[in-house]
Amino acid sequence: MNGQLKTTKQRQYFIDWLRIGLIISVFFFHVGMIFRPEQWHVNSDKTFEFLDPIMWWLHLWRMPLLFLVSGVGTYYAIGHRTSWQYLKERFTRLYIPFTVGFFTLVPLMVYVERIDVYGSFLDYIPHMFDGGPYPVGNISWHHLWFILYLFIISLLITPFLSYTKSGHYNMIRGKLIALVSKKGGLNWLLLIIILSQLILRQYFPKSTHALYNDWAYFTYYLLFFISGFMLFTSGKVIKTLANSRRLYLYQTIIATIILFSLPLIFGQSSVGQDYFRGITEMIISLSCSLTAIGYFKRYFNKDHKFRKVINEAIYPFYLLHQPALIFVGYFVLKWQISYLSQAVLIIVFSLMSIIITYWFVIRKFNILRISFGLKLKRKDKMLKANNDMKSLAFDK
Repeated sequence: MNGQLKTTKQRQYFIDWLRIGLIISVFFFHVGMIFRPEQWHVNSDKTFEFLDPIMWWLHLWRMPLLFLVSGVGTYYAIGHRTSWQYLKERFTRLYIPFTVGFFTLVPLMVYVERIDVYGSFLDYIPHMFDGGPYPVGNISWHHLWFILYLFIISLLITPFLSYTKSGHYNMIRGKLIALVSKKGGLNWLLLIIILSQLILRQYFPKSTHALYNDWAYFTYYLLFFISGFMLFTSGKVIKTLANSRRLYLYQTIIATIILFSLPLIFGQSSVGQDYFRGITEMIISLSCSLTAIGYFKRYFNKDHKFRKVINEAIYPFYLLHQPALIFVGYFVLKWQISYLSQAVLIIVFSLMSIIITYWFVIRKFNILRISFGLKLKRKDKMLKANNDMKSLAFDK
């Protein structure tokens, strides 16, 4: 049994590419938010209703899949670390960037949204915490909610890391792997996901990203994270998934057709329609995630000379993308040009500002590297190691 469960912790390139693709998709999703009818941080004076169903569908599976991928990444990141070492690493990689962003990036975004109220950013700073939680007040963490949720999940799983190295855990994991490795077997995850939401969404019906009243969706993301950690780190599961990728693709297509047909099936909105829509959305969320993993495993499980560079940059890219879009969008939307031109310029100028800031500023200085969740520069790590060796020699 132990031989069957042994997982070689070699680099899973398709996971890197999937994470990169997902975070880039978040950037373009937020570009779309500027031009859709729903109120966002900055909005075009003309909205395009055709974006609504597209954005809704994308919203169903992007973030759950990102949490699942984060669970996979966590499994490989732990390696031979102790629980304390893992917690210190998560503190450095998650809590510090969250805190820095909370006091720097988010205030800039809120200021731009309320630039008509304050004469300048210096005028706004004393009012950063006025009025309570956003959107009524100025206190917010905007897109950093994802980083915060990951950090809290890290705190929750840390006490159990020693257990994950035990024979009992491997036995349970082995049985789960055997169950879900059958054709269509990963659909068993739907039972747990749907049951958790049927219970919790009675009390926490809306996704708020505020944590204190978001326990249904926090649990939702937690289940995807745990699934990634336990199951999608098994070569057997991934191989079966890659072979069954078309099955989950067809499942996604059928569930999507059903979802958009619900108003025709039920007519007016009703409790039954709401329940059916919620369950269908969860099916799409899992099915689309499985489809993406299967296809990335099949076609993107290879290294590339730019993978390491992009993979390192993608975390700062996530932290910077929303401030860039809000700041650039505020000015470009004032220009009397076509809406297509506005969208293109927002994309180009935002990407340019992010790339320049990262490449020429953030990655150059260790204080900024730590602030944006990056590792220390190699030469500094080597210098630190040499100093440690000298210290040991002196002690002797």
